[in-house]
Amino acid sequence: MLLLLAVLGGMFLAMLDQTIVGTALPQITADLGGTGLYTWVVTAYLLTSTVTVPLYGRLSDQYGRKPLLLIGVVVFLAGSALCGLAQDMPQLIAFRALQGLGAGALLPLSLALVIDLFPAERGAKVQGAIGGVMALSYLAGPFLGGLFTDYASWRWAFYVNVPIGVVLIAIIAWRLPYLKGTGRVRPDYLGIAVFTVAITALLLGLTGKGLDGNDWTSPAVAGPLLVSLAALVAFVLVELRAEHPIMPMELFADRTYAIVNVASFFTAFCMYAGVVFLPRYFQEALGLSATESGLRVYPLMLAMVFGSGLVGAVISRTGRYKPSLVVAPFLLVAGSLLTANLALGTSGVALAAWMALIGLGMGPMLSGLTVAIQSSVAPQHIGTASANLTFFRQIGGSVALAIGGTAYGSVVAADAPVHGLPAAHAAASATAIPWLGVSGAVIALIALLALPGGAIVRRQARPLVTADS
Repeated sequence: MLLLLAVLGGMFLAMLDQTIVGTALPQITADLGGTGLYTWVVTAYLLTSTVTVPLYGRLSDQYGRKPLLLIGVVVFLAGSALCGLAQDMPQLIAFRALQGLGAGALLPLSLALVIDLFPAERGAKVQGAIGGVMALSYLAGPFLGGLFTDYASWRWAFYVNVPIGVVLIAIIAWRLPYLKGTGRVRPDYLGIAVFTVAITALLLGLTGKGLDGNDWTSPAVAGPLLVSLAALVAFVLVELRAEHPIMPMELFADRTYAIVNVASFFTAFCMYAGVVFLPRYFQEALGLSATESGLRVYPLMLAMVFGSGLVGAVISRTGRYKPSLVVAPFLLVAGSLLTANLALGTSGVALAAWMALIGLGMGPMLSGLTVAIQSSVAPQHIGTASANLTFFRQIGGSVALAIGGTAYGSVVAADAPVHGLPAAHAAASATAIPWLGVSGAVIALIALLALPGGAIVRRQARPLVTADS
C-alpha cells in the first residue's frame, strides 16, 4: 500500500494543482492586481511542465525513476510555497513557472513506475487506480479551490501541496526501490534547446489566440506559431541524428505507439471541454459560487473514476485494451452532443446525466491509453513513452482551450447585447463543449479503430537496486 501511495501521490499532486488553482484565479487577480496577466498564471505553469515532461521521462530511463521523482517533488513543493507567499502577479507567475519545472516529473514518472514495480497481471488494475486518482484530483480540486477562496484564503490553494508533498517525499525515500536505468549518457543538449523553443513558441501563440481581439492571423498568434512549426521540423531532424535523443523518433514507427499518442491528443479536447467550460457555465451563466461550481461537476468526475476503474478491471481480466478504448468515444460523443441543449433553464438532473456520459467516456482513456502505450515499447523506453503520452495530452488540451476559448468569446460577444450576459454564457457553453467534445472523440475513434492487436504485452519485472546491493 505504501508503494502504491508513492506511485500515485506525485501524480495526485500534479493533477490537483491544475484544478485547484482555476477556481481561485479570479480572487487572486483581484487581490494582486494585474488582470491583464491572468492567462500567464496558467501559461507559465503549463509551459515549464510541458517542456520538461519528455526530459524527465528520458532521464529517468537513463538514471532511474527514484532520483528524478524526488527532484521533481522537491522543486514542485518549493514553487508551491513561494506561490503562496507571492505579493504581486509577476512574482506569482515566476513561482508558477518554478512549480511547473517540478510538476513535469510527477505524472509521467508515476505512470512509468506502474509498469516497473507491479506484475503484468496486476498492472491494468493499478492503471485503473491511476485513472481514478486523476479523476479524483479533478473532483477535489475545484471544490477545494472554491472552499479556500470563499472561506479562508486563495494562498491555501498552494500551501495545501506542502504537507502532502513532505509525506510523499518520506514515503518515496523510505519505500520506493531504486531501479537501474540504462546508464549515464551524454544529454541531448541540442534536442533539449530546440524542443524548448518549439513548445514555448507554440504555447505563446495559443495564449495570444486567447487574448481579446486576436485572431489566427494576428502577429501575436501567427508569429509564434510559425516559429514553433519551424522549430518542430528542426527538432525532428536533430532527433533523427542524435545518439541519445530525448524523444526517439523510431518509437513513432510503431503503429500502436503513434496511434495512442494521436488519441491522447484529441481526447484531451473532450476532457478540457468539460473540466474548463462547465464550471464557467455554472459561475457565469447560473451565478453560482466557486464552491458550488466545484460541487456541480461531481457527476462528471465520479463517472471518470468509475469508468477508469471498471476498464482497468476489464483489461486485467481479458488481457485486451482495444475493445474498451473503441467503446469510450461513443459515450463521449453522446454526452458532448447533449450539452448542445445547455441553457439557463436546463434541468440539473439532465445535465448530471450528460456529464456522467462524458465522464464514463473519459475514464477509459485515462487508464486504457496508458496500458496501450506501455505495451508498445521496450522496457528501456517505458519512461519516455509515458512522458510522451502526458505531453501530447497537455498539448491537445492547450489547443482545445485556444479553439474553445475563441468560440466561447465569439458567442458571448454576439449574444450578450441581445439576450443578456448570463444567457450568452449559457449559449457559449452550448457551443464550445459539443464542438470540442464531438470533434475530439470522432478523430480519436478513427485512430483507435486502426489499432493493431490490442493485447497486453507481458514483461518481466526490471531489476531492483537496494541498499544491500
